[in-house]
Amino acid sequence: MKHEISEYFKSLQDNICKSIELTDDKGKFKEDNWQHQSGGGGRTRVLSKGRIIEKGGVNFSAVEGMVSESLKKMLKVKDDLSFFATGVSIVMHPENPFVPIIHMNVRYFELSDGQSWFGGGIDLTPHYIDEKQAKWFHTKLKTACDAHNSNFYPAFNKWADDYFYIEHRNETRGIGGIFYDYLKPNQEISKTKSSHSKDELFAFTKSVGESFAPIYTELMHGNYSKAYTSEEKKWQLLRRGRYVEFNLVWDRGTKFGLETNGRTESILMSLPPHADWDYNVELKPGTKEFETQQFLKKGVNWI
Repeated sequence: MKHEISEYFKSLQDNICKSIELTDDKGKFKEDNWQHQSGGGGRTRVLSKGRIIEKGGVNFSAVEGMVSESLKKMLKVKDDLSFFATGVSIVMHPENPFVPIIHMNVRYFELSDGQSWFGGGIDLTPHYIDEKQAKWFHTKLKTACDAHNSNFYPAFNKWADDYFYIEHRNETRGIGGIFYDYLKPNQEISKTKSSHSKDELFAFTKSVGESFAPIYTELMHGNYSKAYTSEEKKWQLLRRGRYVEFNLVWDRGTKFGLETNGRTESILMSLPPHADWDYNVELKPGTKEFETQQFLKKGVNWI
């Protein structure tokens, strides 16, 4: 089934790139094909200096090889095994501070001992949090989840809060979304107390992947033309700095890519073209920046 899954992920990459290009109406993705040293490879596609997107990447990969000693520890296995991993990973950094950063990842992993699982999710990182848009975003994700299991959204929403958390800052990366991992066929998912076949888990992962383009193109359309000041641009760069901190310090996908000797340029595609770090930033109560900061915590019930 791994060939079917990887071919689907290729088509998902194609469809998302077309939707982003159509909405941006200026930027075009440039494709970089690469080979993994132990087997397989990928297609990295990056859009730069578009009308709406300053830098965005839509990556596909399908790699295989032997499980390294460090990866054995990560996966908690002892035997010498080979692995296959495929997926699509996306990060969009817009030009306008009122267009949010978005991330999506859908992936499939299997080991030569027969273990396999799906993972993925979508989360949103607004520079300025709009409560109405946050509710709309979470409602869209809940709809995608509910079509497969009504327990998925509440469980995976909490998982996203816990995962996309910058511990050294004591704040969430953004307003969350959904996150899931190690969904193994025909085994109970502890967070939802349910079990699903491989076909069912694949269908759910498809729904997550296919929800990306309609969600983000709507957010692009609704926000890209809003006027902004130099101070609001400065805030955007500071929030990008926090995004960088999470990706380099806490993100398991970044660590996995480096542990498996993945292509560094593709792994670090998620970083913004520009970011700032000011010393000891103090926000004034009543400002939009202060209000946004108050929402960067776990457990916000958006819907």
